[in-house]
This record gives sequence, C-alpha cells and structure tokens, in this order.
Amino acid sequence: MNSDKKRVAELETKVIRLESLIEKLLDKIDGLTHRKNSRNSSVSPSKDENRPLKTKSLRANQGKKVGKQPGHEGSTLEMTVNPDSITEHKPEFCNHCGDDLSDQPATFILRRQVFDIPPIIPEFSEHRIFQKTCACGHHTKALFPSGVNSPISYGSNIQATIAYMHTRQYLSFERMSEFFSDVCNLKISQGTLCTLRKGFAQKAQPAYELNAQKVENEKVVGGDETGAKVNGKKGWFWTFQSQVVTYITFSNNRGTATIDGNFPNGFINSILVHDCWRSYFQIKCKTHQICIPHLLRELVFFEERYEFQWAINFKELLYEAIELKRNLTPIQYLNPILQRDKIIERLSVLLLTSVPKNRKDLCAFHKRIHKYKEYVFTFLFHDEVPPDNNASERAIRNVKVKQKISGQFKTENGAQFYAVIRSVTDTCIKNGPNVLAAFKTIAVLQPE
Repeated sequence: MNSDKKRVAELETKVIRLESLIEKLLDKIDGLTHRKNSRNSSVSPSKDENRPLKTKSLRANQGKKVGKQPGHEGSTLEMTVNPDSITEHKPEFCNHCGDDLSDQPATFILRRQVFDIPPIIPEFSEHRIFQKTCACGHHTKALFPSGVNSPISYGSNIQATIAYMHTRQYLSFERMSEFFSDVCNLKISQGTLCTLRKGFAQKAQPAYELNAQKVENEKVVGGDETGAKVNGKKGWFWTFQSQVVTYITFSNNRGTATIDGNFPNGFINSILVHDCWRSYFQIKCKTHQICIPHLLRELVFFEERYEFQWAINFKELLYEAIELKRNLTPIQYLNPILQRDKIIERLSVLLLTSVPKNRKDLCAFHKRIHKYKEYVFTFLFHDEVPPDNNASERAIRNVKVKQKISGQFKTENGAQFYAVIRSVTDTCIKNGPNVLAAFKTIAVLQPE
C-alpha cells in the first residue's frame, strides 16, 4: 500500500513537471510563430528574418486612389525661347526628281530642341600680386584674396559639391573621387576629399550652432536616435527637429548625458514628441507626446500572438483619436470637446482592466502606458502637435541610408562632420532653398 502511494505521488510530481514543461514549450512555439518584426514592433526592417510578402499598413484607409492626387502640379520638359545654339536643316536636293534646291528659298515649318549638359572642364583661376614703391621709398605689396592661402588650392564650388554628394547623395569618398575624375575631368584623391569635407564642416559650424538655438525655442520638438557603427564600434546619432529646423549630433552615449551636453537647458518652451525611450523623459520641457504608431505596432503584435481583446480595444481607441485629430479645426482645440473627453475616459477604463500576469511583455506594456498615460493624447489638445514622430524618424533615417550606400564611418570626428553638414542639409530642404546653392554660400566663408 505504501509503495502504491509513493508511486502515485511520484507520478503526480512528474505530471506537474511535464505540464509546466509543456506550457513553456507551447509558449516558446507561440513566440517562434509570432515573431516581432518591423510591422508589429520597433524592430527595423533590415532585421526582419522573413519579411512578409504583403505588409499591413497601420494607416487607416482614407479613400484615396493610388497615384497622383487631384490638384498635384506636374512638370514637363519645355522648350526655351532663346536656345544657346540653332542648327538649320535645309534640303539640298529634291527627293522626288533629284534637282538642285540650294538656290531655292526655304520656308520654316517645324522646330525641335535637345536639352543636354556640356562637358565639364575644370577652370583654373590665377591670382597675381604686385608690389609698388612709394616716393618715400616704402615698398607696398598687394594681398591675395581671402581663401587663396596656398600656391594651388581647390575652389569653393568643389568644396560645396563634395559636401552635397557626401550628405545629400550619400556617396563614399571612393565614388566621389571617381565622379570628379570621370564627370568633371578632375583627379581628387580620397584623402583630399576628406580634408575638404572637414574644412566645409568647420565653415558650416556657425549655421549648425544656430540650428541648435532655433530648435531649442520651438513650440514642438521631435526627438529620435539611431545606432551607427564607427570603425566597428557602436555609437549613436541623435536628432532634435521641428518643422523648419533640424539638429543632428553624434555621441557614444544613448543616455541623458548626450542630451544635457547639447541642450543643457532642455526644451522648456516646447512639447517634446518621441518614442518611449526613458532618456527623453529626463528632459525639461512643457510636456510630452509619445509616438502613437510605436504603440500601434506593439498592439498589433499582442493581437496576433495572444488574440487579446484588450489590445484590440486599445488599438481601436488610438485609431479613433487619430481620426478625431484629422477632423479638428484649429479653433476647436480652445473649446471643450466631448469626443476627446470620451477617448480619455476610455483610456482610463482600459488601464484599470487587468492583463494576464503570465504575459510579461503585455504586462510591461500595460505598466508603461499607465506610467505615461498623460502623454498619450497630448496631440488632441494642441493643433501643432502630431500624433506620431515620423518627422524625427525621417530626419535620422538618412544616417542608415548613408551607411547602406557608403559603409560605416571611420572616425568619430567624421561622424560628427556628417552630422553638422546633414543638419544644414535637412534644414535647407525644409525651408525650400536649393541645397547646393546654400552650400556654395557656406563654402566661400572662412572658418572661425
């Protein structure tokens, strides 16, 4: 009898152990079946193991057809009134009987124009200084113009073009050297290109510092950061930007030290838009807006993996808030809005709803939203605040594009030079002026 009881106890213990093991294995299988990717989390597309053949957009259908929208201005190649050269084509012989037509008058019937680029030939400008002797016997020598500092040097247009290709077209120094050789008939070594890029970054430093001052005083500021390899070691590019200005900087630190080093006063006059990275919550600012698409991607993951109604309800609430934002007029933000009050009330109810304790990732999300709940719907109280951080992601995405085309940065100084020039580039793009023309203006300056 005792042996039977002992055997039953052993079997019960074994069953409990196996049930626990089965539960863990099922959870692991579920995790492998519903992996996180760029569609349902903050994982970048480049890290997707098996990219979905058909992605599902987080954007709600707005009823617009694919392609160019009504009212969009098109562009076409048009003829010029004053062509640079005109070539006249007159028949010399009759193509019917063969008679000579050279003495016959010609009647103009049609014209066509060809638009092309002439071969690029480098232009050498020589500067000569002279000396004159005064009646008093003193010899006075003329001075070379500003920027003409060595027996032979590269001009400002070349320096501006290097900066443009480096930060706007993302070319490597090797391909830039090839471009100047093949297209401009000018041989420039990679080392010289690097030196000229450095000189341009130094000239752009005042504009870069002005960008920092401007963004610090903006009403709405977006922040984002991305990892980048520098000589094999991981560093971080940060951006803080608004609708009219962009500031990018490189750092080895992803914490508040970088923020404090660049903006010691924080953004006390600004609403800060960002994802939920904890460093941003340490910044002094008026208030925050956390990125709604980031939350939606996480909720998509919870919906796919757990089929949990709480995640579905939360996702629908966020979509409803975005739709409300789209339909609000600027003056409505100043008045009470019943639909907005209901949305905030439903958020409170959702956060009071408990989630399964065995779903650690879902519990962590629930806890995070509860902690930052006052920053979820800031965009419903301010017309100028967007519900997403897309502008900051666009401002920092160029770093990834640069690395994909040109490879990693070789030095930290080189990474910072890129950040300086790219900040000016992005600010020019936002304000409309021609980027290369702006670079030419900077290139003629002398570094401080």
